Amino acid sequence: MSFRELVDDLDNTVFDVLGDPVLIEGRPVLGMFSAPWLQPKLGRINTGLREPHLVIRVADAEGVSERQEVVVDLPVHDGGGNYVIVRPEPGGDGLVTLVLRKSP
Repeated sequence: MSFRELVDDLDNTVFDVLGDPVLIEGRPVLGMFSAPWLQPKLGRINTGLREPHLVIRVADAEGVSERQEVVVDLPVHDGGGNYVIVRPEPGGDGLVTLVLRKSP
């Protein structure tokens, strides 16, 4: 078994156990959702920006593009709800981070 196949098996296990269910344009995908609070500083002012993101496997990122709708199936207090993809950011490690924006 090649190294790439071993990593693929590992990713499958991790996403099956820890993945959050989402819909990308109605297509079910498992991903790792996070909505951290970021506090970048502009001079002495904290901006308090929130940049939610979803990490998915490259195989699940096929056809994903900006402005597509993402529905995160989590409780609202955990960040669940409707989002729009701002930009995909491939990591070069078999994963793609989708930077999201909350839908109005």
